[in-house]
Amino acid sequence: MSSFGEGPPLLIVHGLFGSGRNWGVIARRMADTRHVVTVDMRNHGDSPWAAPHDYPEMADDLAEIIEEIGGPVDVIGHSMGGKAAMVLALDHPALVRRLIVADIAPVTYGHSQQGMIDAMRKVDLLKVESRADADAMLASQVDNPGVRAFLLQSLDVRGKSWRLNLEVLEANMPEIIGFPSRDGAFDGPTFFLSGAESDYVQTNDRADIKSLFPAARFAKIPGAGHWLHADKPREFEAACRAFLDA
Repeated sequence: MSSFGEGPPLLIVHGLFGSGRNWGVIARRMADTRHVVTVDMRNHGDSPWAAPHDYPEMADDLAEIIEEIGGPVDVIGHSMGGKAAMVLALDHPALVRRLIVADIAPVTYGHSQQGMIDAMRKVDLLKVESRADADAMLASQVDNPGVRAFLLQSLDVRGKSWRLNLEVLEANMPEIIGFPSRDGAFDGPTFFLSGAESDYVQTNDRADIKSLFPAARFAKIPGAGHWLHADKPREFEAACRAFLDA
């Protein structure tokens, strides 16, 4: 967990294969008016490895952190972190003031991220002496250099290991791409912010979203894909500030 600035608390929750450090730039910028906390989710970064890796458990992890901060807090969650943040708001509504869900919906997706796990496993860690070595090995499996750079942020070159519990993430992939059933709703202000070039949030998802988050508002960032905070960081920051400060 990393902490920046002072003011109203804001918790940022990263996505699958990410870490709190992915959000360092945005966290530091938004810390001009807020106390911003970034976390490593279970089985990621410097956080403990634990099973199961499902959204009720991740939401409970976040609830513990918010209690430690002295919540309630505003929350930004991206992708897997967005689903965890949604379950947090549904299961622990008193801990969440405003919720921003970045490029994900409370639905089950058809595409697995197993290919990324397979690619990381094919990196011969014993032969890796630099990040460039690992990048060259990953390139045979992952064409996109941006995706490779993202994955390599979770590589411990000296320790010759991934800061990711690939075994548990693989075993829980159905839960990660799914979304748990919930009967209640979160009535607080909620903002679904998506990348215009991403297909993760569809128009026909809005009925499911509104049933769980009746106050939900929607917006898209032109020119941004699924990693909208990396593709258009200033626009992402501006949209988040406008919603949080409203």
